[in-house]
Amino acid sequence: INNYGHLTWEWAHGLRSYSYPLIFASIYKALQLVAKDDVQLLIWVPRLAQAVLAAFADVKLYSLVRHLENAETAKWVYFCQLCSWFTWYSCTRTLTNTTETLLTIFALSYYPIKGSKMGSSCKYLALIALAIVIRPTAVIPWIPLVLSHFLQEQRKADLVLHSCIPVGLVTIGTSLIIDRVFFGEWVLVQLNFLKFNVLQNFGTFYGSHPWHWYFTQGLPVILGTHLPFFIHGCVLAPKRYRIFLMTVIWTVLVYSMLSHKEFRFIYPVLPFCMFFCGYSLKHLKAWKKSAASFLLLSNLVPALYAGLIHQRGSLDVMSHIQQLCNNSYQSQAYVFFMMPCHSTPFYSHVHCPLKMRFLQCPPDLTGNESYIDEADVFYSNPLGWLNKEFYNDTLLPSHLIFFSVLEQEISSFLALRGYKKTATVFHTHIPQGRVGSHIYIYRKNTEVNH
Repeated sequence: INNYGHLTWEWAHGLRSYSYPLIFASIYKALQLVAKDDVQLLIWVPRLAQAVLAAFADVKLYSLVRHLENAETAKWVYFCQLCSWFTWYSCTRTLTNTTETLLTIFALSYYPIKGSKMGSSCKYLALIALAIVIRPTAVIPWIPLVLSHFLQEQRKADLVLHSCIPVGLVTIGTSLIIDRVFFGEWVLVQLNFLKFNVLQNFGTFYGSHPWHWYFTQGLPVILGTHLPFFIHGCVLAPKRYRIFLMTVIWTVLVYSMLSHKEFRFIYPVLPFCMFFCGYSLKHLKAWKKSAASFLLLSNLVPALYAGLIHQRGSLDVMSHIQQLCNNSYQSQAYVFFMMPCHSTPFYSHVHCPLKMRFLQCPPDLTGNESYIDEADVFYSNPLGWLNKEFYNDTLLPSHLIFFSVLEQEISSFLALRGYKKTATVFHTHIPQGRVGSHIYIYRKNTEVNH
């Protein structure tokens, strides 16, 4: 929109669809047209849009359970959903996983489960198709659900010919056209995504975990104190909801087969889990109020801590960088982030064509066994790398940004090149490896001459 910014390596290899960013690009364009594209609006409007969508999804979950069960059960499912710390943490973030989860809830409200009169094959299939366009892994939780629907459906041919095929063709067609416009060639992003993450398993480049990680850490952590209620609810719930439990187990099993694992990947099964948690609370007799108070208080602390304090430095540091935009010195400024790659939101929080650079970490797609990315090369010998990269003073960045753990190692370079610390930004109470507790901003003193 503004002819500057940064595209990550995935876009060069057609692994991401333009369909999802197009939503936010349209918001940005609208703000630009009414001359309201202020940096604060560009940061907050996408989050607000995501928050509104999340609120709608929560209400949809409530009305679905009220329809399937009763107002009392719906109230407790809604309560569980609202006090889940992980929902608080994730629902306003503009991750594809968040939108995948919200679309899963919307689709679920039209899913023809036994006893439901709200079922609409076309509507729920269209919402699943949209979720798959945004993030192809959205297909995983829906495999058992669609299969179960197909087996129960009397008019199987009608379902395939009048719902599945038209919805599939329209969605894939629209996605193909959008990507054709922006990539400039025909690209089937969903196929590339599948090839990269499943068939070639390149995701391991970003770390791998043992197969049981989702069962021993992933699911217990995102459920938090909801876990005992989830187990209790699974035991209590009637037979017709077994398909929801099957969906949770199936999804976690499929993701367990992929070596690269993250908490957010299984976020789409959280609403299913909340259904069982609410069912459990509804059927508690003596301890209902105590259980509800316990759930609320035990989730409030991690929700506030994870949402407002933990790892906040990577956002806070951007407001310091943003100030360079209002400076006459902007054209000479050159900011270099010496941090693990993608540590900060980069241009999305800096609304001006500032010269910026960060350490790159694209995976090698050529099969070169000895390949090491730029970030790893840097961290193996930071001082040597800096001296080699900036052998001439004219190449030096005006600002260096890095985690506190790196300071000691590169102190001689900073002193020799005339850099002075201008800001210290808190990041986390739990520093790990290359990530320090604080982020430092160093500025080059232009008076120093060699």
